[in-house]
Amino acid sequence: MKAKIQYVDPAEIDDGKGLDELLVAVNRSAAVVKGGRRFSFSALSIIGNREGIVGYGFGKARQVPMAVEKAAKDGRKHLQLFSRTPWGSIPHEVTGEHCGAIVRLIPASDGTGIIAGASVRAVAEMGGIRNLLSKAYGSTNPINLVKATLHALSQLRSPEEVAALRGVEL
Repeated sequence: MKAKIQYVDPAEIDDGKGLDELLVAVNRSAAVVKGGRRFSFSALSIIGNREGIVGYGFGKARQVPMAVEKAAKDGRKHLQLFSRTPWGSIPHEVTGEHCGAIVRLIPASDGTGIIAGASVRAVAEMGGIRNLLSKAYGSTNPINLVKATLHALSQLRSPEEVAALRGVEL
């Protein structure tokens, strides 16, 4: 089932001022040239308002600060909305995939906390999830794990949305 992603315009969120940023990974790559090695950096950051809106950004540059800045700017373009429960969990179990990474997100009761790896934890924290169990299968590449987690969050449906789709009352 292809999930419909609800993208959010950053201008709707206080001109982007209500958004927090969390740096997940910085990678260094080198190109060997005549004078030695030329380094370039890539940065992966998660942007969110900790209230159900989250996105990711990826930036590349010759210096780390510029790569981080580009990643933050890119993240503001990829914001998406998802549903949460009143106690800060997700409504139901869901699985997301991207390339070789598979992430299963499982709702948890109040007080459990976020039990997840660094990449999935960053997405959950920036999205405002406080109670979550997760398991990553396959690739552990942070970029693919973040994209798989966002794919899983895009599949979430609240009980009200499901009732409206089925034409029944809660």
